[in-house]
Amino acid sequence: MNEIINAIPEYVITAVISTAFYFGVKEGQLLIRSKIQHAKTATARERWILTGQLAADAVNSLVGKDMAGHEKFAQATQIVQSALDRQGIKNVDLNAIETAIQAAYEKSPLTPTTISGTKLNSLEQEMPNFGPGTVEAIDPMKGDNQ
Repeated sequence: MNEIINAIPEYVITAVISTAFYFGVKEGQLLIRSKIQHAKTATARERWILTGQLAADAVNSLVGKDMAGHEKFAQATQIVQSALDRQGIKNVDLNAIETAIQAAYEKSPLTPTTISGTKLNSLEQEMPNFGPGTVEAIDPMKGDNQ
């Protein structure tokens, strides 16, 4: 009987240590999962930034070319895809690349814009308004020169 009474604290200590170890491992797994998710998010953000920079470079390099708008769009897409492949980035969706090219075209100061209104300067001369939302979008289906 004394052996059973003396053995109870050992069982209690073992159970407490086992429970603490179990919950410690579970918390560690949650921490590791959150770190992995953060790393994936940071990688995706950097991939998107790189894609945007490559798209801007591709759009700016094609500004003076005597090509139709859809041809420039297709060539810019090819330039960005090949540059990403050279960097070892293979999992960028074609729609994401096309979206980045469209955004780069709209943000580029080298591409033609539409004039949505005029303002008068101090000499009462009309000045074009190049505010946000005044840049024409690339229409890949349109064949004229943009």
